[in-house]
Amino acid sequence: MIARREQRLRLWDMQDAAQKILERTIDGRAAFMHDELVQVWVVHHLEIIGEAATHVSQGIRLSHPEVDWIAVTGTRNQLAHGYFDVDLGLIWETVERDVPVLLAQVARILESMSKVELAE
Repeated sequence: MIARREQRLRLWDMQDAAQKILERTIDGRAAFMHDELVQVWVVHHLEIIGEAATHVSQGIRLSHPEVDWIAVTGTRNQLAHGYFDVDLGLIWETVERDVPVLLAQVARILESMSKVELAE
């Protein structure tokens, strides 16, 4: 039971960070491109998503191949280690295209975990 709770916490971290990114970028691309604080905020929360994803079990990853786990963790690694090469245009594309999809995917995983626990 502890391991399952730990997995849920990692997924909640991913969900929370994705929601925060979407909330902070609601004003659109132009606002993002002109606000260094929001840029740093978004990069930080993308790193949180990736770090949490690295701790999601192989079992959950295999059960949910719809999530591109390699891309999620790879993005974190690129941001954390290639910080001088961060392309804000690509970050924005990630925010606009990938974060909402990931948020929905993680919500479904958490929902399915809750259903399994209720059935037990």
